Amino acid sequence: MNGVIIGGYLLAMVVIGILSSRKAKGSEGFFVANRSGGLLVITGSLVATILGGSSTIGMAGLGYSRGLPGAWWLLVGCIGLSIGGLFLAGRVRKTGAYTLPEILGRHYGKGVRKAASVIILTSWLGIVAGQMIAAGKILSVLFPATALTLLILLSGVVMIFYTLLGGQYSVLKTDAVQSVLILFGIAVTVFVGTRISGGLTTVVQRLPEGFVGFPVNRSMNWSYIGNLALFVGTAYLVGPDIFSRFLSSRDGSTARRSAWITAGILVFVAFGITWIGMTARVLYPGISAEQAFPQMVLHVLPGILSPLVVAALLAAVMSSADTCLLTAGVILTSDILGEWVKKGTRGERRILFLSRLFVLIIGGTSLGIALYEQGIIKSLLLGYTVFTSGLVLPVLLALFPKRFPVSSQWVVGAIVMGGGVALWGKLFQFPHGGLYGMGLCAGMLFVGIVREKVVAFRPKWKQKWYNTST
Repeated sequence: MNGVIIGGYLLAMVVIGILSSRKAKGSEGFFVANRSGGLLVITGSLVATILGGSSTIGMAGLGYSRGLPGAWWLLVGCIGLSIGGLFLAGRVRKTGAYTLPEILGRHYGKGVRKAASVIILTSWLGIVAGQMIAAGKILSVLFPATALTLLILLSGVVMIFYTLLGGQYSVLKTDAVQSVLILFGIAVTVFVGTRISGGLTTVVQRLPEGFVGFPVNRSMNWSYIGNLALFVGTAYLVGPDIFSRFLSSRDGSTARRSAWITAGILVFVAFGITWIGMTARVLYPGISAEQAFPQMVLHVLPGILSPLVVAALLAAVMSSADTCLLTAGVILTSDILGEWVKKGTRGERRILFLSRLFVLIIGGTSLGIALYEQGIIKSLLLGYTVFTSGLVLPVLLALFPKRFPVSSQWVVGAIVMGGGVALWGKLFQFPHGGLYGMGLCAGMLFVGIVREKVVAFRPKWKQKWYNTST
């Protein structure tokens, strides 16, 4: 029965990809689904994209090890998404761009567009790999006798296949289906887990002292939460995966409302997933933190519910991976190799063929990293830290160019310094590399803005002095 349910789910994703390929006839269809996404589809896709491996397995692990404040991993994202919906979603949709680097390039030129593209592509290779690893480990819950390498390979191949077939159409449709499955799986695990543990009051009494304290407790203080807000929350504010949903929306109003609705849904989801980890702490106090959610699924859920919720966890991971995979492929096609891709007489057919080829190459590279690394959180945090340190501030300035004018050379320097220092810190185990990287990025942008203001003010000051003196 386990194999039938999981196999049926994977087959359904492939079928959706095949059917969606009929609509993805040109670059706009492949990149942004012809900007036709309605409120329900965009909201479902945002929910599914955000609830990846770190927001399910990882956050349940935080609930297991740190208690109720572990919900801040996703709550900071809800705050970032709400702010983005209020101030940025409409502006992003209005640009009519395909990608986040294209938005930057329109304001700062080709150099900034290329630098941003390289940073995102580098970061997203690690993030896609991390999601593939998580998918393999989730499958290992139901198939412990099967080699982890084979399970990672299977899930990775399915992700790559349906993404390259239908592009954004595939991703939006599969995400809409996966979001329903994800929410169902979380709700079932919370309800059954609490009942088997003896009820809400019993769980609270059996947890370590202070575990239900909120917003902070002894295991998670304000400093830790501030670090999450800086490097995780800001990725929801200006993430390329989030922006791809806004750019695929029917209009700016749809983009804004989908962001707010998603943020509201995820507040409840954050506490639900954290509670699953806390319940696992009561039932299975000797396991590792990241085993909390899979352990609950395997040993608590009865009968057919177990493989269904495993499918939900798998959906959570795959829905994040496919979005990141497509985003990376579109950036490589449109932003890094755009001028070369557009050459030739076949036009749209050439772009579409090369876009699918690049998705295949990036997916294959990420799959290779996943098979070699086989570690989830380290890979994900590397990607997020490099991205946020180098790109969050430049993107915010690009969306408000009249208020914050800055020349392209300063933006390129800020992106390279911010992302480079963060990458160096992660690779060489320097704990504050991301913070220093973001600080350097902010410093270079500040100097650039001041310089532009001075240059713009000087001619007016000289003219005023000349008129009064004569």
